Amino acid sequence: MRLVLARCTVDYDGRLTAHLPEATRLIMVKADGCVAVHADGGAYKPLNWMNAPNRLVEDGPEWRVSSPKGETLTITMHEVLSDTSWDLGVDPGLQKDGVEAHLQELLAADPTTIEDGFRLVRREYPTEIGPVDLLCRDEDGAAIAIEVKRRGEIDGVEQLARYLEFLNRDPQLSPVRGVFVAQEIKPQARVLATERSIACVEVDYNELRGIESPQLRLL
Repeated sequence: MRLVLARCTVDYDGRLTAHLPEATRLIMVKADGCVAVHADGGAYKPLNWMNAPNRLVEDGPEWRVSSPKGETLTITMHEVLSDTSWDLGVDPGLQKDGVEAHLQELLAADPTTIEDGFRLVRREYPTEIGPVDLLCRDEDGAAIAIEVKRRGEIDGVEQLARYLEFLNRDPQLSPVRGVFVAQEIKPQARVLATERSIACVEVDYNELRGIESPQLRLL
């Protein structure tokens, strides 16, 4: 990870345009290519960012980050106060709670509960940035990367998008389709998943365990 503390201006051009006037900010460049610009406030959320995959070109004081979708993030450095890099190694990822781990186990035992024709290749399939929960093949033999969450939120979609970027570098797997699976998927996560061409599937934990849902059903 590269951390740059600098007085800078930031301009975004894509689905809309945005400008951040000159100020001191923290710029993070992660190993997967993600670039994020932070202020000293606002909790974890950056002021502006560009998710991987993208391309970073440094031309003197100007950094230009471009995405395959035509978005650009231009960071103009007026004064660099600190520029350091750190090797964080491979992150093991969050440890799943009991329900989430069991949900993954149940789906691995019968991937057709996600989509007809799915067959499991491997659980915890390794990538350079951590393991994807399930790697499957569909009826046509195409590779499917599946991320399983108890509650589906934006972070989970971003996580799967990063896995897909690395998996698609493998010619034996590419093209890899992504499926985001959870008991409940937030509307914002669905919007982001659609933008990333990731399918969303909600599953019922009790039904997977063989326990009939108490909710009435219209037959």
